[in-house]
Amino acid sequence: MSYARKHYPSEPQTLIHYLNATDAAFDTLMALSGGHGFDDIFVFVPNEGLVTLASSLLATDGCLNFFAGPQDKHFSAPINFYDVHYAFTHYVGTSGGNTDDMRAAVKLIEEKKVQAAKVVTHILGLNAAGETTLELPAIGGGKKLVYTGKYLPLTSLTQIQDQALAVILAHHQGIWSGEAEQYLLAHAEAISHD
Repeated sequence: MSYARKHYPSEPQTLIHYLNATDAAFDTLMALSGGHGFDDIFVFVPNEGLVTLASSLLATDGCLNFFAGPQDKHFSAPINFYDVHYAFTHYVGTSGGNTDDMRAAVKLIEEKKVQAAKVVTHILGLNAAGETTLELPAIGGGKKLVYTGKYLPLTSLTQIQDQALAVILAHHQGIWSGEAEQYLLAHAEAISHD
């Protein structure tokens, strides 16, 4: 969460709070809305308790956006249907954008209005991709960048041992960069093909 706070701070028009969902109680979260509830809530993890909590925090006419396609075909969570009828709460499931959204995102990246590299929190080689995929829920963090031609353990950007690479990361405020990638490609062990 410290990574998110550092790289995605509040802005004058947007107040952001970072809370651990396992520690955040209903009263704490509701107080952040002044007791009103929230007009929009995005849930990014298929977790029954989190979906139920988010549902209970909706304001009148609030919308819960479930932005997390679950792997489990039987995933469900209790929600208050009284609120659906009388408080007009509603639910939507989304899983990304369309082609126009992608074009708009690329344009923002090209114009340097969005720094896509901020989402990268770990690097790894092809040798670690399988185990990392299986353990994703326990690993946490953001995106894992796989270098398919390199033999490299899963490594958090905050735990880089190579001093030269650590200096490059520090120069870029801990964000993965083209400079860091070029260094890694030149110095990391190649994966063997046997």
